[in-house]
Amino acid sequence: MEGVEEKLRGLSIARRARPEEPTYLLDVSLQPAGQSGLLAVSCSDFTVRLHNKDTLSLVGEYRGHGGALCGVTFARTSPDLLYSGSADGTVRAWDVRRPGTEAVQVFKSDPSHHYCSFDLSCSDALLCAGTEQLDEEDSFLVFWDARKTVTGGGGGGVLGVYSESHSDDITQVRFHPRDKDRLASGSTDGLVNVFDLSLGGEEEALRATCNSGSSVGSVRWCGTDYSRLLCLSHDEGLHLWDLGQLDTDEPLTVFSAPDARGLAPPADGGGLDYLVGGSWLEEAQRLLVVGGRSDGELHLMECDEEGLRLLRTLQGGHASTVRCFLWDGAGEALVTGGEDAQLLLWKPGGEELTSGKREELTSGKREAMKSASALKLKSRPHKKHGYQRDKKAL
Repeated sequence: MEGVEEKLRGLSIARRARPEEPTYLLDVSLQPAGQSGLLAVSCSDFTVRLHNKDTLSLVGEYRGHGGALCGVTFARTSPDLLYSGSADGTVRAWDVRRPGTEAVQVFKSDPSHHYCSFDLSCSDALLCAGTEQLDEEDSFLVFWDARKTVTGGGGGGVLGVYSESHSDDITQVRFHPRDKDRLASGSTDGLVNVFDLSLGGEEEALRATCNSGSSVGSVRWCGTDYSRLLCLSHDEGLHLWDLGQLDTDEPLTVFSAPDARGLAPPADGGGLDYLVGGSWLEEAQRLLVVGGRSDGELHLMECDEEGLRLLRTLQGGHASTVRCFLWDGAGEALVTGGEDAQLLLWKPGGEELTSGKREELTSGKREAMKSASALKLKSRPHKKHGYQRDKKAL
């Protein structure tokens, strides 16, 4: 990780943005390189905000969702399109050239569906959303053709639905970064499923089932050719699986820990309270995992076959739990957002250009900012999955 590791170790705060109204910052997405350089942030007040990625200045805001947001992502081939999903049962596409306008596309399915995850394929052709459990029985993966023009505020026609692979809320949907037909989904039922959508129906498309043993909070493609999956659970478990072993007799598990908080204690001995997520650093061919403490301290760690290794501890930024981050390889910058309503830009040798000391949020403000998100940490017990099939050994 030489080079990138040095950059991570040299990070300090370059910019800081705070909204006028307190809100949790839940997810962040970066516009593809070569464009105008925008960051999209989903907030607990159901809004989506656009920021300049270099200055963090607010460019615009979108309103329209009536429920908790479950993520934001820019299209790759049409980077002026930004998608957001919500528990209100819609996935909406916004034109970032026209901040504040109505959604240009609205995707819906059954009125009983409430989405708690979604993603867009690398070709921008296919959109998939995962639903909350319905009637304590079923949960669904819903698919649309994202290219279909939507008029009159209606929803794009549903291409199909998978209904047998998960038995609880589908908290994560992740398309492969390079293979438009490869999809991973994670659920509070403890399972991470991998599909090859080119193979036909749901049963034929299901290529692998990995059991995390606990409610799935985050799933990320990583590794050379993105052949591995990182899974983080809501109770801070960490699992790394190698899908390149699917057609061999070797186990899929590269590394697994039911509680990763004690794997890489920071130099000050403070430990970790939670894991934020992971990101594959393409330029370094290394997996970055970010964790933190409830006081806002952040720990940047490398994850591989040996577990976690601390690279850098970031202090003096956030005042409470961090909920999202991204690494901008082209800009050599880390972006973080959290429950203190702050959006921070960290750069090697950065000097904060905002004036004044960091304000600590009062407990009253924190209560006001609490998210009703379906993705808020759940403590449901793991359920035995009733859908029987042969599973590749872990």
